[in-house]
Amino acid sequence: MAEMFYDDDADLSIIQGKKVAIVGFGSQGHAHAMNLRDSGVEVVVALKDGSKSAQKAADEGFEVKNVADATQWADVIMILAPDQVQRTIYTESIQPHLAEGKTLAFAHGFNVRFGYIEAPTTVDVILVAPKAPGHTVRREFVAGRGIPDIIAVENDASGQAWDLALSYAKGIGGTRAGVIRTTFTEETETDLFGEQAVLCGGMSHLVQAGFETLTDAGYQPEIAYFEVLHELKLIVDLMIEGGISKQRWSISDTAEFGDYVSGPRIVTDQTKQAMKEVLSDIQDGSFARRFIEDQDKGGEEFQKLREAEAQHPIETVGKDLRKMFSWNKETVDADYTEGSAAR
Repeated sequence: MAEMFYDDDADLSIIQGKKVAIVGFGSQGHAHAMNLRDSGVEVVVALKDGSKSAQKAADEGFEVKNVADATQWADVIMILAPDQVQRTIYTESIQPHLAEGKTLAFAHGFNVRFGYIEAPTTVDVILVAPKAPGHTVRREFVAGRGIPDIIAVENDASGQAWDLALSYAKGIGGTRAGVIRTTFTEETETDLFGEQAVLCGGMSHLVQAGFETLTDAGYQPEIAYFEVLHELKLIVDLMIEGGISKQRWSISDTAEFGDYVSGPRIVTDQTKQAMKEVLSDIQDGSFARRFIEDQDKGGEEFQKLREAEAQHPIETVGKDLRKMFSWNKETVDADYTEGSAAR
């Protein structure tokens, strides 16, 4: 069984006694900064000079420093910038000012796991990763609830790194829901696999393939959209509430029977073998190298793939259909061309 921790297991005063710099003010950055501040922690937001996020942070009442100054000032430096830029930020602005006794913190282990960031042995290196987007982390905290976190320690120079990680998790609301102990390697490899094989890559391409199968057979694109994409949220919500068993309990007997007899025809032994190959590419660093090398070239492959996927017919059909939903008026047709919300 996983090792679980809750509010009573964590000492909030540990993080309250630290000065914390949050590097980045995107989805996760704004949530960490605001939740910690509400928990009585002294926080500054660390951004590169000229960052467009500086005014947003200032408007929320935060002092904004450049990353080098923030690193010198802080006891704990939480890096919440996108994976592909973390090593540059670290090399140029953090490493030269990372004095003995400080703590380097992450919400994803990518750069540490694959060796793009190698911290000195004289500092603690911890991970505190909420398992939800930052806006949800903030919303749940304000509501008096929390999002489950996972925590890890890569280097325990002080002998108190685990206590600090747990205290930080309490500061952002994680221990209200529950915190699981892991390692940088386990968090990174399982996170990347889940994204690629199931949550993002697997799901989106399964939806596209289902849409293509129905429209190729002559069915209306609008009907295909509803059947393979729109109802997906309803199914996933049931899984979140009570697992796969509740989803199967909630649907019709016809749908449940179809699940049992047809699901294995789609997700076959060949599919599982492909998943193992995806996992192998993650474990041996192949995916990380491909991603970082492409980013170093300006993201040529990334942009080409993004543009190609955006042209899929399901996107055009969905854009029109989503206008039908009154509850969706505020977010429909949002401009997603800027990329990850973490930025």
